[in-house]
Amino acid sequence: MPLPIDTHAHLYASQFDQDRAAMLMRAKAGLSAVLLPNIDQESVGGMLQLAEEYPGFCFPMMGLHPCHVEENWEAQLEALRIPLDAEPARYVAIGETGLDLYWDKSTIDRQRAALRVQIAWAKELGLPIVLHARDAIDETADEIEAVFDSRLSGIFHCFDGTLAQAERIMAMGSFRMGIGGILTYRKDVQEVVRQIPLEYLVLETDSPYLPPDPHRKDKPRRNESSYLRYVCATLAELKGLTEDEVAAVTNDNVLSSFPRIQGMLA
Repeated sequence: MPLPIDTHAHLYASQFDQDRAAMLMRAKAGLSAVLLPNIDQESVGGMLQLAEEYPGFCFPMMGLHPCHVEENWEAQLEALRIPLDAEPARYVAIGETGLDLYWDKSTIDRQRAALRVQIAWAKELGLPIVLHARDAIDETADEIEAVFDSRLSGIFHCFDGTLAQAERIMAMGSFRMGIGGILTYRKDVQEVVRQIPLEYLVLETDSPYLPPDPHRKDKPRRNESSYLRYVCATLAELKGLTEDEVAAVTNDNVLSSFPRIQGMLA
């Protein structure tokens, strides 16, 4: 029975400070691996500590989240490039980067500038790029398509777009969509995902955010990687497949999208 992979979880977040070890035990019982996106300078230490404590299970990325792009964004990126250059082989992707038009539209120009630098990093280092595109799927795709070539691949994380947007992503050939907890309760997302070939999808939680049903009303409201089973079960139902079949195909997709983890799983 294949155990699925959580391709996007912030397990270093403060929401896990009281029970991180127990949470990770639950994750390890049901998952093959968890990929850890970075968000800013402050998150690097906690992320790398998890990668050291759970080798072959927790895999780090390096990037600057669009909601953390400050006026000194160039200095922020320079600081993040230091650990990336020091140990380039330990990172499995550039991310989480992208654009966010949900929280603050006023920073879009510097978000775009920071994203362009990180796209260049992905090409230079031969790494996939993990894209945040909240209320900005088309705008993010514009940035990717403007410089697209065979060196660019990755994931549009937390996909909740239209079928036309999914088709735009699939047309690139080397990008997939991350599907998380919203699949368990948003009918519009379910209808679109039903029409997307499974080969273009990977599973994620975005922990500690966006918990799936039946955990949306938990208090405190928190997602965790072990809840990926609800996403897998919903996707299996939509596709008329077993959960094992979904896990097997989406895991193959992960290994294709993140080639560095091949042979490194515990």
